[in-house]
Amino acid sequence: MSSFPEILPPDELPVLYSPLEIAEQVNRLADEIRLAYGEEFMIVALLKGSFVFTADLVRALYNSGCRPQIDFMTLASYGTGTSSSGTINVERELSDDVSGKPVLIVDDILESGRTLDYARGVLRERGASDLRIAVLLEKPGKRTVDIEADFVGFTIPDHFVVGYGLDYANYYRELPFIGYLD
Repeated sequence: MSSFPEILPPDELPVLYSPLEIAEQVNRLADEIRLAYGEEFMIVALLKGSFVFTADLVRALYNSGCRPQIDFMTLASYGTGTSSSGTINVERELSDDVSGKPVLIVDDILESGRTLDYARGVLRERGASDLRIAVLLEKPGKRTVDIEADFVGFTIPDHFVVGYGLDYANYYRELPFIGYLD
């Protein structure tokens, strides 16, 4: 018997947050970020999971009057499992210089905190003038590193969540809602 969840058809997944609930939170976050940062700052999105959230957040920031620069890092610690390996692998480096710039790190979920802590350390070393973190989801009970997000969409229970960019073994990223696997 496998310890990994079964790949279910999307219509069989329990829904945690609907597309409308997600959109409302993304717009709220954009307004909060605008108040904190003003019009110009740099976003560093952590891929792969944050790509959908980042795209929607950038559009919401535009509607709030912001003009952020955007760059990406790909950091991985999950592979095809349902828990972090504890080792951060850099799969894609930044292409832009962050020195002297206010930087907003955008990620899909703050769970153990290892990935965000690693990214924050790298950006500090590279001279970002102000570092803040925005996440769509956080699971406070899973934290293994002392780190908090400045902007949080939802605080969630201990489910393995999928959809809206989040995956299980590269499935479910395309879903417009956030569901979970038991």
